[in-house]
Amino acid sequence: MPFNRRTVLKGMGAAGIVGVAGCAGGPGGDDTDAMVGVLQPVTGDLGNLGGPIRDAAILPGTQLENEGSDFTIDIREEDTESTADAGLSGAQSLVDAGYPAITGAASSQVTITVAEDILIPNEVVGISPASTAPSITDLEDEDFIFRTAPSDALQGEVMAQVAYEERGLESAASFYLNNDYGQQLSDSFVGAFEELGGTVTNEVAFESEQPSYTSALESALADDPDAMIVIGYPASGEVIFRDYYSDFDTGQTIMVTDGLRDSELPGNVDNPMENVVGTAPLAAGPEQDAFAELYQGEYDSEPGVFTAQAYDATAVNILASIAAGETDGPAIRDSIRDVANPDGEDVGPSNLADALQLVDDGEPVNYQGASSGVNFDDNGDMQAVTYEIFEFGEGGIETVEEIDFEV
Repeated sequence: MPFNRRTVLKGMGAAGIVGVAGCAGGPGGDDTDAMVGVLQPVTGDLGNLGGPIRDAAILPGTQLENEGSDFTIDIREEDTESTADAGLSGAQSLVDAGYPAITGAASSQVTITVAEDILIPNEVVGISPASTAPSITDLEDEDFIFRTAPSDALQGEVMAQVAYEERGLESAASFYLNNDYGQQLSDSFVGAFEELGGTVTNEVAFESEQPSYTSALESALADDPDAMIVIGYPASGEVIFRDYYSDFDTGQTIMVTDGLRDSELPGNVDNPMENVVGTAPLAAGPEQDAFAELYQGEYDSEPGVFTAQAYDATAVNILASIAAGETDGPAIRDSIRDVANPDGEDVGPSNLADALQLVDDGEPVNYQGASSGVNFDDNGDMQAVTYEIFEFGEGGIETVEEIDFEV
């Protein structure tokens, strides 16, 4: 291992400078212990959610710098702009610069495209904190693709249970974004809802960031269902809900998913959205409170959806790099479960600097995260997750129920 180590954040990606402390002679210098690229949507349809996710993803590096860690951590960010093309460009830039591990992407469509075209062929580790499409589980990825977010195969079941069993909604329409995330989550909900005995009246796909959704909403709501699920992202969601409340609101229940868990949405729509209920993966890890304190201290705001998962993804990438003893994708891949899954001293956001030293000394550790216990199965998915049922209230987003899943 190199001597005279210092923590460095190098943010020369598309979104600009993340922060710089000390110097390390450029990315991948001889004294660099871990190099992590952060590939997140700071702009575009997911920009409202992606900015805080990006902030959480770079937080472990900032934390280690603030705590005076002796390890050199090189973090560089790239903006996917919520599109596959920009995601490919950003991922290629990170790979060309020598980054062997990436926290990203957010959109399932972007993650799948980037994984298949860039990460897997170049043997680069990818840990997504927010991509939930079930098809990611079955990628032929040579074990390079992981995620700290759960599969939507589970969220579809949660939505169906809440709608049919808890709220007595017997019919529903599905209004979903026309990409991997929207289509697969819709399919998951439809299958689970019908299996419980519910009737799906219409399934309507929509394109992102359109000037109007009136015609598509008319098709989705044509048979007057008890509920409509809306699967999308904030920029599109603002227009969808303006159109809905203007022309279609009859008081039926609207269900949304994690992509629309945005506390600013009611204000942007100019409606309290009292008939809306949502589901989202919940940050319920053993070190949730420690992460929340770190995030609030650094950014003076509350953590949001998938922020805990983003912190955990970067922290695991860093720990695996230290355990591997080199900034090499296959070596990092082979070390991820060693530092994350049980057997070892419990470590997490509260003692990340100590965790790096333990790993460097060859001691076994078990990373206990902010989002969950962060135990990866053979497919790189989480073995246990928690979902929240949320509503929009006067004080922002309110969690009204928690549901635990173990797979």
